[in-house]
Amino acid sequence: MRAFAVLALALLLAGCGGGGGSSGSGSASPVAGGGTPTTPATPTSVYARPAAEALTVAEVEGVIARAAAEANARRLPAVIAVVDRVGNVLAVFSMAGARATATTRAGANGNTDAEGVTFPAALGAISKAITGAYLSSGGNAFSTRTASQIVQQHFPPSKSTVGLESGPLFGVQFSQLPCSDLNTRLGSGAPMIGPKRAPLGLAADPGGFPLYKNGVVVGGVGVMADGDYGFDPEILDVDKDAEEAIALAATTGLAAPEAIRAERISVDGTLLRFSDATTADLLSSPAAAPPLASVAGSLTPVAGFFAGSTLAGTPYGGEASGIRAATTAEFSHPDAFVLSDGAGGNRYPVRAASDAGDVAAPLTAAEVRALLEEAFAIMARARAQIRQPLDSRAQVSISVVDTRGVALGLVRSPDAPVFGIDVALQKARSAAFFSNPAAASDLAGTTTAAGAPDANVRDFVARTNAFFGSPAVLSGGVAMSNRAIGNIARPYFPDGEVARPPGPLSRPIASFSPFSTGLQSALIVQNLVQVLGGGNPARCTFLPAVAGSNRLANGLQIFPGAVPLYRGTVLVGAIGVSGDGIDQDDMIAFLGAANAGKRVGGIGLPPASLRSDQTLVSLPGSSGVRLRFVGCPFAPFLDTAEQNVCQAL
Repeated sequence: MRAFAVLALALLLAGCGGGGGSSGSGSASPVAGGGTPTTPATPTSVYARPAAEALTVAEVEGVIARAAAEANARRLPAVIAVVDRVGNVLAVFSMAGARATATTRAGANGNTDAEGVTFPAALGAISKAITGAYLSSGGNAFSTRTASQIVQQHFPPSKSTVGLESGPLFGVQFSQLPCSDLNTRLGSGAPMIGPKRAPLGLAADPGGFPLYKNGVVVGGVGVMADGDYGFDPEILDVDKDAEEAIALAATTGLAAPEAIRAERISVDGTLLRFSDATTADLLSSPAAAPPLASVAGSLTPVAGFFAGSTLAGTPYGGEASGIRAATTAEFSHPDAFVLSDGAGGNRYPVRAASDAGDVAAPLTAAEVRALLEEAFAIMARARAQIRQPLDSRAQVSISVVDTRGVALGLVRSPDAPVFGIDVALQKARSAAFFSNPAAASDLAGTTTAAGAPDANVRDFVARTNAFFGSPAVLSGGVAMSNRAIGNIARPYFPDGEVARPPGPLSRPIASFSPFSTGLQSALIVQNLVQVLGGGNPARCTFLPAVAGSNRLANGLQIFPGAVPLYRGTVLVGAIGVSGDGIDQDDMIAFLGAANAGKRVGGIGLPPASLRSDQTLVSLPGSSGVRLRFVGCPFAPFLDTAEQNVCQAL
């Protein structure tokens, strides 16, 4: 009942935590004392850029050799993958006798969505390596065990924590998908341009770590050996996981700095987990590992991901990596980074909306620029949640989309985790989709790969309408933030309360797992199966196309960090943020939209009367529970002690 009590208190406060307030056009400002915010004409640099470090071919081979030595000591031959920071696969090595396949862990009630799927083990190793690289930065080092902790139905996951809310990044495992239209593909364009896609999305199976050189994250290593691609449901014990030990041995000499590892970072008072394996658990001497040439096995080409020859990594932050500093013409802040095509072109430049046929007054390029600049300005002042040392600045990726899901601009800070690029776009598209009058008809019109109506997806429309007793939520009657979407995409509503039924976008708890979350996984499972069969889909859902666009082209995301954008009472798009704590992500999106509206006029946050926190859900034995809109930190800024910064907006 603790979660319910906290929710009730949040409703009584009716302000920052709920993000609604009673006015949609209050004068409150994130600058102490109120007033109209302004963007400085010449912003000053506040972020250090990561040094240009990269893995050499010799270092890649050393990583594999150390992993192989530990695997041999355990008599457990493995498939080992190494990637650079932007996801380029530098090597995949299959030891002699290694299992060729692995299977996603099945639930107790049979296979649903992505449960019980068998796939080449190399794909699992690549996804683990990408997870270690993408979740990490110069301020935080996360592993696949960290991912396991933050994506499950209770946080932290344990039999003793039943009744607590779900993980803060619940759903992030269904990002970086191989069907994403944002993440690049092997052989398309410049060869090392990233961020690259992950074969299975992000991994929660222990055995994936980031790799560092001189304090700079330069990639990741992933290991598959036991055939089980799962997660750790019990945080209170210490696992003796062979894959994790093999991967830990591989990091010797390139290990994450202790000061920034997950166990030094807390979320809601809980320290995160980096590794259950320690160097004392290793059965080999990594420093004395035989050279790779003496290891029985071979490099393994992986269609669509690795051509078969060992590569050196690309230094992050340069043109060749696909993520570089913005020019003055591209963005006003000297710390801004953008995605590049390898030839100097910005892949997602600021542009006007594409939806003139659907919206009377679409977003203009000037309005999109204001949204990105104001959100960037909030980020640059905000205190980070997941970075060390304490009082570091938040670092995130920021994306703006129109009502068709078309990206109108994307910008990020220099050292934001790479995973946030795809997720920021997912979040923006998700908020725009669920606030759109066409949401129900799009879901009802979803087909399967074979072109037949997809009942697995269509069923969620009827469930949602029945849950609310009205079609309003899926017909544009409610401005749905990503926090609100997450509220109804959990296996309990309210979140964590085990005596309650699931939200209408979730699987019931009996058939829920990190591989089967509900609508999120149902939307992409057909495309995921295509990839595992050697296909190369260019989008992640079979939603009906809208003027050539797919509103959820890189999948649905169901944790906070996006708000819809309105011109009066008309939806015109959404802004999505990802890369730090979920409250920081929420605040940057929320205040960025509010300040942009004050700066240019005409666009901004939805009217308070439309926001999701005005929607009351009836529950047996309760007077009702409201959806949330945003949740902002109480004292989030480094340059002011102001509290409740979202209170009156």
